[in-house]
Amino acid sequence: MPRRIIIDTDPGQDDAVAILLALASPELDVLGLTAVAGNVPLPLTALNARKVCDLAGRPDVPVFAGCDRPLRHDLVTAEHVHGKTGLDGPDLPDPTPPLQKTHAVDFLIDTLRREPKGSITLCPLGPLTNIATALRRAPDIAPRIAQIVLMGGAYFEVGNVTPAAEFNIYVDPEAAAEVFGAGIPLMVIPLDVTHKVLVTHARNEAFRALGNRTGRAVAEMTDFFERYDREKYQSPGAPLHDPCVIACLLQPGLFTGRHINVEIETHSELTRGMTVADWWRVTDRAPNATFMGDVDAEGVFALLTERLGRLP
Repeated sequence: MPRRIIIDTDPGQDDAVAILLALASPELDVLGLTAVAGNVPLPLTALNARKVCDLAGRPDVPVFAGCDRPLRHDLVTAEHVHGKTGLDGPDLPDPTPPLQKTHAVDFLIDTLRREPKGSITLCPLGPLTNIATALRRAPDIAPRIAQIVLMGGAYFEVGNVTPAAEFNIYVDPEAAAEVFGAGIPLMVIPLDVTHKVLVTHARNEAFRALGNRTGRAVAEMTDFFERYDREKYQSPGAPLHDPCVIACLLQPGLFTGRHINVEIETHSELTRGMTVADWWRVTDRAPNATFMGDVDAEGVFALLTERLGRLP
C-alpha cells in the first residue's frame, strides 16, 4: 500500500522539486497540497503548487490555499533567494487545475478526521502555520497523524536567515513550537543535512539530460536557485533542502540521526526561531523528534534523477 501523505508547501524551487519527486513515486499517495505563505506570499505559493502539478502531468492532485501570515508576526519572505515569483528560472504556463475552494486548514482537519487513525503522514516544506492552526482548531487530530516529516531547523550549521535560525522555523516560530510540542512523532531534516545535498554542475546536467520537460524545468530552476548559495556559501552548488523530506520517506536508509529533544526559541530577539537541539543529551528533557544529522547525497541524487525521468 502506498504511504498516504499531504504536502504542506510554499514553492520555492526546492519545494517544487520535492513535489515532483513525490508525484513520480508510486510508493506515495499524495492526497493534496496545502499552500502556506513563506518563500513568497500565499497567492504565489498556491499558484506555484498548481503549476508544479501541471508540470508533473498530475492536474488531479488538489491544491488548497491556507494561512497568509504567521500566527503572531509579520510575514518574512525570500524573493532574494527564489525570485519574485518564487519559481524563477523556467517559464511555466498558467495552471489548468483550479484552486480548491476549501481552506487548507479545513482540508487538513476534515481529512485527518475522516481517514483511519494513523494512516496519513504530513510533509511540511515551509513554515508550520497551517499545521499549527489545524492543531489549535482541532486538537483531536494530533493522535490521528501517523508522523510529521519536515524540513527545518539546524544544529551544527545554525542559521541561514539569521545567525541562529533556519528560514522555515524563523518565519513562524510560535507555530513551530506548537507543532514540536504536540506529541506527534516528528522527523526533522535540518540544514546540517540539506547543505550536503548540493546541486553541482554535473548533477544539474544529469537532470537536463533526461530530455523530458520536467528534467529541463528542474535544471532551469536550479540554474537560477544556485546563484544565491554559490555566492553566500562559496559552495559548489545549491542545497536541495525540501526534496530531502520526500527522499527520506522513500529511502530512509540514506539518512541517519538521533531521537532527541528539540525546543523552539520564541522570545529572544537574538535567537528567535532557533531550534535548540539537545544533540548530546545534556538535559533531562524528553526526546520529541528524530533529528537527522547526515545523508548519503549521492544516493539522494540517484533517486531524484531516476524518478524525475519517469515524469513527462
